Amino acid sequence: MEAAMEQSKNDQDSHSLLEFLEALKKASKDMQTNPIFITNDPQPSMESILNLESEVDTILSSDPNFFKLSQLLCNLKTLSEKLRSFQEHSLKSFFSRQITKCEIYQVAFTMEIEVQARIDKENVQNLVRTLEQVVDIEEEKVRVLKRFERRLSQGFDRDFQEVVLRGKVFAILESILCDSTRSTRVREHVAHTVVALVRFNRDVFVGMVLMSGIVQALIPMASCCSRQVVCSLVTLIRTPLIDEMGLRGEIPRIVSLFCSSEDLSIEVGTMDCICQIAYFGRMEVVESMLEKGLIEKLVELQRSTNGDNLIETHQSNEREMAVVGEEGEGSGMEIDEIERDLPFAGCVARFSVQVEVGEGLGPAEKKEIKVEILRRIREASVSEAEAATIIAEVLWGSSP
Repeated sequence: MEAAMEQSKNDQDSHSLLEFLEALKKASKDMQTNPIFITNDPQPSMESILNLESEVDTILSSDPNFFKLSQLLCNLKTLSEKLRSFQEHSLKSFFSRQITKCEIYQVAFTMEIEVQARIDKENVQNLVRTLEQVVDIEEEKVRVLKRFERRLSQGFDRDFQEVVLRGKVFAILESILCDSTRSTRVREHVAHTVVALVRFNRDVFVGMVLMSGIVQALIPMASCCSRQVVCSLVTLIRTPLIDEMGLRGEIPRIVSLFCSSEDLSIEVGTMDCICQIAYFGRMEVVESMLEKGLIEKLVELQRSTNGDNLIETHQSNEREMAVVGEEGEGSGMEIDEIERDLPFAGCVARFSVQVEVGEGLGPAEKKEIKVEILRRIREASVSEAEAATIIAEVLWGSSP
């Protein structure tokens, strides 16, 4: 009980501190929006910063990390008084004002950097503290993860990266993602955060992903989100990740789960993932997918109502031709809407094209794989007409 009360007090103190820092950051930024070499007076923006000086003094008494910030505020106060002293209309006074405004701008700029560094440190500490709580407070954990992800999306920052590495954030994220007893929603947000870290700096975090158990934890989650994250990681890391997945037997596992799935959203997400693997994967990777019955599954999906519905198409071909002839170009919008609702239309050709234009195979290997794909299409098709249609798409592209 006492520990919970202490935790609640710490959270409130952290929240109050972050509010204060955000206010100080906004005031510093406003100071910089005032053009220097014109007659605009920076005093209004300065007043909002100087009004916070007493709060900094209070915080300084318990946190020496604010010493530099306090010094900057003192410098700003001195410059403010100096600016007020140059009120004459002489040329000397004019230039003195401009020089002082330049100094004020520099102090505001330095202050914003200092405040941002402190905000980053507080946010990372709050993230670690929240994620390590034994009680799984889902909303709070999702909130801090979203805030962290937004900060990462602002682009690379060496100082922020140092804070993240010192906080051992990646290890905490991995432990949560690999713990199947945790909330699925929290694990999915953690997965998106891992992708954000890789985008933030591939040089550092790609290696961490390759050495971790993150991808192994994502595959059995069997959700649309987990498939999207794997697809994003494959797109970002490319061949090194695919090779690692191949060594661990995870790619055949993805195909097996794809072939046994009956959830449309998971099938669509897995299809995107498989196409990315086909684009960057080496010969043995593509072969392992074919051996697991991928083409047979794709033919089945293309035959379904979520694909081209090939059986129905062949049965009603003459009727459709007549309708198109009567309606002319006016039915184009309806056709486009139908195509958007058919995620597996032309999916066999889509996979084949990814292999053909991809980076993982050489010219001779691409020809060999294409022959194997065509053979498997013929075996998986329920009729010669169906096989001819899919093969035509693979060889020459889908009909307009």
